[in-house]
Amino acid sequence: MARCIVPGLAVCLLATACGREEQPEQERVTAEEQCDDTLTPEAARALETVLETEKFSHDPRGGLERVTNALVQDSGKPLSQTPYRLLCRATPPVGSSTDTVSIRFGFYGHEDLLGDVHPRGLHPYDMGVEAHSGPKKAYLFLTCVTPRLEGSDKSPARIRGTLTFNRSKLPDTLPVREAHLTILHSATLAVVRKLGCENDAGLTEKPVFKPLPE
Repeated sequence: MARCIVPGLAVCLLATACGREEQPEQERVTAEEQCDDTLTPEAARALETVLETEKFSHDPRGGLERVTNALVQDSGKPLSQTPYRLLCRATPPVGSSTDTVSIRFGFYGHEDLLGDVHPRGLHPYDMGVEAHSGPKKAYLFLTCVTPRLEGSDKSPARIRGTLTFNRSKLPDTLPVREAHLTILHSATLAVVRKLGCENDAGLTEKPVFKPLPE
């Protein structure tokens, strides 16, 4: 094989390529591996807590790159043309539960802010521009200035992270709300850093839980 002459070069290259076939991605089933490694140890423990499992269905790599590239492509477009992009779905092993935590990112308008309106099941927190959390959903609104997002140097890009938990049976308690915000904050911080947002879009290294009056 090592002495292939030119007429047989194509055969040699084919044999070499076949010998270098990509191996399947190793199963990524721990909490830390979910959401494309965007979860801090604290966020991973929070995910285990809300889904009541230490093992998950396989979560392939690529979500962070995919969602940030989509935000870059969507920047400058009308909001009606910018859907919320999925970063990940975290799900217990197949057959054990239908519960799923999903995290998405997209752009928001001023009218999307909740302000003094507090929908049932959501509680306001002093994080980012606005933050809200409950047993089935959490929102984190922020603004970002980065060369990667068109026009953000003139008007900061408004980005919203959304966590949804389908079929949640969790109680509406402070630990549950903070667990959801911990997960969402960790994923959001990874997104804004990947985008290169100035000052991490106003987010601190760790979530600061300061409930606002309702």
